[in-house]
Amino acid sequence: MKVGVAGQGAFGQKHLEGIAKIPGIEVITLTGGNPATTEEVAKKFNIPHWTNELAESLKQPGLEAMILATPTQMHAKQGEQCMRAGKHVQIEIPIADTLADSERLVKVQKETGVICMGGHTRRFNPSHQFVHKKIKASELKIQQMNVQTYFFRRTNMNAAGKPRSWTDHLLWHHACHTVDLFQYQTGELVSECYAVQGPIHPELKIAMDMGIVLKVPSGAILTLSLSFNNKGPLGTFFRYIGDSGTYVARYDDLEDGDGNKIDLSKVDVSMNGIELQDREFFAAIREKREPNASVAQCFTAMQVLDRIERVLNTAAKAGA
Repeated sequence: MKVGVAGQGAFGQKHLEGIAKIPGIEVITLTGGNPATTEEVAKKFNIPHWTNELAESLKQPGLEAMILATPTQMHAKQGEQCMRAGKHVQIEIPIADTLADSERLVKVQKETGVICMGGHTRRFNPSHQFVHKKIKASELKIQQMNVQTYFFRRTNMNAAGKPRSWTDHLLWHHACHTVDLFQYQTGELVSECYAVQGPIHPELKIAMDMGIVLKVPSGAILTLSLSFNNKGPLGTFFRYIGDSGTYVARYDDLEDGDGNKIDLSKVDVSMNGIELQDREFFAAIREKREPNASVAQCFTAMQVLDRIERVLNTAAKAGA
């Protein structure tokens, strides 16, 4: 299968590293925002064609699919561009940064019939797969998910420590991971949502701290704390509190409530969540089926983010 990647940054390279471990997949084109680094990354991964225009990548002979690891604000437009060109597309999380753009992607997918998937890695991480399988087997019922998402990003830098051309967002990017995972793990849609946020950064124009509480009809709740002000261990840490046990997920590690490490080596064919989501994308194309984390499935999380944003905006107006 001939595929392309758009985005030469940290996450685009994570996809390229994952794809290199998947048999039968050939990356034939790379679209990037910076000509010099795009060429550098293309040569590093032996990609024969590179360009700064997505349209040029989409014209490459035999291309079947694209993975978009571009700035969030470009996702909706580029996702539609790929689908209109008849190409399957995986859009990194979040699929968009507004509900309207998310809805447009779902609509275009239905119109074109191609596969359009969101890059919701948490569904594929072996640690979260382990918990999901316990839930599906009726061995665990979630009572609370307690999640901390912490970074130190008072300047506009990416995961590789290089300057970003766009601004990251606690709600529309980082909360999106956990909101989707909460609904995926409980198998329910959010019925109640509450949120608060700290001061808006004078230069980045975003809230640097946020707290979110969600509930589903069964009574399970999510408490989510997010910050770009954290100086210390970075990333997202998940505590599943269930009726038959507690599990703590840190990256690709999982422990029970007593700190005993759980062997995840046999959960899936890899321990790399990004590789596993890419494997699902390519498998869905070959098998002509809806993938896990299709844009239609991810859309409900975007609806919740929109509700949270309206809660925050109402609070801001009341306090003005």
